[in-house]
Amino acid sequence: MRKREFNQFEKMLFERRAQILKNIHDAHDELDQLNSVELNDEGDFASASSESMIDQVITTQQSKELAEIEYALSKIKDGSYGTCEMCEEDIGKERLKVKPHAKYCIVCREIVEKSGVQAKG
Repeated sequence: MRKREFNQFEKMLFERRAQILKNIHDAHDELDQLNSVELNDEGDFASASSESMIDQVITTQQSKELAEIEYALSKIKDGSYGTCEMCEEDIGKERLKVKPHAKYCIVCREIVEKSGVQAKG
């Protein structure tokens, strides 16, 4: 992979990281506001609880993606970005365009998903 391509993927990762950090911050602000609101009946409480649970699930998923992005950024720094962690072949550029923090090529990703096995990393 050429330096220009590394730079493109790095830019994509930084932009996605910034968006996730904003989303997590906004979700925490919403939870803080929700906690400060006086709930008048069981319907209000059920609605607030439901919103809180949804926000927590989204925040958890986004935190996981954020960790994957940070890991991908570290791989750019050490020069190993774009290499499948299972078969050590190049991850296709089209796959990286869709998921720039991908750890596996498409074939290995399917193996990991079907078997539930976690390769190194």
